[in-house]
Amino acid sequence: MTTIHGEVAAGFEPVREAFAANFAQHGDIGAAVCVYQHGRPVVDLWGGVADPETDRPWTRDTLQLVYSATKGATATAAHMLAERGALDLDAPVAKYWPEFAANGKADIPVRWLLSHQAGLIALDQPVPLNEALAWHPMAAALAAQRPQWTPGTAHGYHGRTWGWLVGEVIRRVSGQSPGRFFADEIAAPLGLDFFIGLPAEQRDRVSRMVYQRPAVDLTTMPAESVPEELREQVAAWRDPESFSNRAYAVTDPAEIDFDSPEVQAAELPASNGIGTAHALARMYAALIGKVDGTRLLTPEFLELATKEQAQGKDQVMLIPSRFSTGYMLPTETNPMTDRSSFGHTGRGGSLGFADPRQGIAFSYAMNNVIGGADDMRAHALVEAVRRSLT
Repeated sequence: MTTIHGEVAAGFEPVREAFAANFAQHGDIGAAVCVYQHGRPVVDLWGGVADPETDRPWTRDTLQLVYSATKGATATAAHMLAERGALDLDAPVAKYWPEFAANGKADIPVRWLLSHQAGLIALDQPVPLNEALAWHPMAAALAAQRPQWTPGTAHGYHGRTWGWLVGEVIRRVSGQSPGRFFADEIAAPLGLDFFIGLPAEQRDRVSRMVYQRPAVDLTTMPAESVPEELREQVAAWRDPESFSNRAYAVTDPAEIDFDSPEVQAAELPASNGIGTAHALARMYAALIGKVDGTRLLTPEFLELATKEQAQGKDQVMLIPSRFSTGYMLPTETNPMTDRSSFGHTGRGGSLGFADPRQGIAFSYAMNNVIGGADDMRAHALVEAVRRSLT
């Protein structure tokens, strides 16, 4: 029986019950969940094992890599620059990054980068991983790349490239790397334990990832045995030239070891944010209201930042998706607490979001990477938050 540590305010006991059930029934090894309501924490829980190889326990201070939940932090940095007037989201990217105009991209607005409409999901020639981690070679490759579809006519999840694309705009506008801007302008004022580019002295606090193989590998099944609703996706997974595969093959090698010190120390603003669930929830709380006197965006600008920009069938994920300018919006497969919610999921189950209507900010981080339709951990926690609000 996993011991659950932390605090829960009166009325939010269902979240503790769901969190404990995630360990008992749904595969959690080490995890944390945090909920803010109207700028104050009402749930702050953690438990389990941070490193199964050493049995190091998960503590209040354990840091966890949250994969694409990082995109919500990076989008916030871009919107802060926009609200300050330093960045015009409707201006061409090339205004700030002249090299980007190559190969017919001169008129692509910044907003289309953030909302996955630029068609820059893949590279004709992948960049060596060590060069991609160094930043500039990947930015140069993307600046020279032709789009995979006519920009603005469709949307598709830029799983890896999004971080370099949006991050390079942040760098050109602010004069700081995206990780440095986040550290100085967001993490420092709010006291966040969250990093895009992990300092070496924080390395020992990071949890070790565990990757769970699916019970059934659909790509090895005969096509006629695959459930009809999944056949298009499975066919894409089997095709190395599909957008679904090419979007994650922009480096050489394509597989990235996110547990390695080199990868954690680099700045990958789409995918290697490392922090506590408490920190990510606190950031979202400061987007929708004041947290200890600090608010990141005004209500008026937040409304613009979270307005839907793209919806419908995703050209990469091949399922319905919805995006504002940088944030994911709720769908049937990505539920949040309210239709007004916005945030971002991460590979394997992590999730951070805010619900401005109900004053809720939520984050869940875990080290057992499961994901897929069978992973109910984040869903169960979100549903428990809903029950607590009724």
